[in-house]
Amino acid sequence: MKANAYGHGAVAVSRALAQAGVTLLGVATLAEGIQLREAGIDAGVIVMGPLVQGEMPDLAAHRLTPVIYSEDFALDLARVLRDQTVPYPVHVEVETGMGRLGVDQDRLLNLLQAPAFKGPLRLEGLMSHFADADSDDPSYTQSQLAQFTGLLERIRRAGVTVPLAHVANTAGILRFPASHLDAVRPGIGLYGYHHSTNQEADVPLRPVLSLLTQIVQVRTIRPGETVSYNRTFRASRATRVGVLPIGYADGYNRLLSNKGTVLIGGKRAPVVGRVCMDMTMVDVTDVPEAQVGADVALIGEQGAERISAVDLARWQGTIPYEVLCAIGPRVRRLHIY
Repeated sequence: MKANAYGHGAVAVSRALAQAGVTLLGVATLAEGIQLREAGIDAGVIVMGPLVQGEMPDLAAHRLTPVIYSEDFALDLARVLRDQTVPYPVHVEVETGMGRLGVDQDRLLNLLQAPAFKGPLRLEGLMSHFADADSDDPSYTQSQLAQFTGLLERIRRAGVTVPLAHVANTAGILRFPASHLDAVRPGIGLYGYHHSTNQEADVPLRPVLSLLTQIVQVRTIRPGETVSYNRTFRASRATRVGVLPIGYADGYNRLLSNKGTVLIGGKRAPVVGRVCMDMTMVDVTDVPEAQVGADVALIGEQGAERISAVDLARWQGTIPYEVLCAIGPRVRRLHIY
């Protein structure tokens, strides 16, 4: 559910998942977890990102589960939670090759046998994170999985109870069945996208989000006239220009200037001129259906045509994750499930 459920709306998505039987959700920040609790989401919520000391007391107040990624963090958290009447559930992340957060492998058992885990803290889960599960070469992911399962076996042999072990992201779920373990962490796959376009044929997923707007004005400009800031588009013919009430402040990236396309009446209409903060202009000369009030799909389907976040990502030179997460709070979400 991190990053507002990848731009889809965390509260509504969490409710849909709860109806489907999901009992454990993941967020990146304390604020994201609190948002779910204040919306009445009762499922378990793991805060997978780092916390600062001032945030720790709010964990218990909102029944949020932290992920411990260092011995210092474990000690700080144990001090904050020392007055809890029962040990507080936590997950521990171990570093297996992501090069980001995580307890070093040679320190893991020492941490789990430390006084903090005999009093204030209770181990609920052990996790790691794949760095390259969408690569054509599976060897690095296989190495990470072998490291993780080896550590899991060793600490269980040492008498440490690990109720939940989880490592698989979307690519791990789809490509490495042995990584499923006790729980999985689908991210972008929940929303109908693969980690990599190379895998789309293997398991078909359908994007669940459409980004829609309407035309608010249509004007005709003469050959030689220009559109938007810096006059980067100059008409070579009499051109009908449709104005859309969405811009880069809403997540429609400025890099789509003179590059992206939208769908109107089942036809493609190119973006012309600079994408503005609040508006975008498109060439609708060849789209007779383009009138004020006409529906416009920036992401979605019309007739046989389709534009996905993968297309926007390609035009922007980025990944669909960024495209989806960038959809801003001014964009009204309508959830149908």
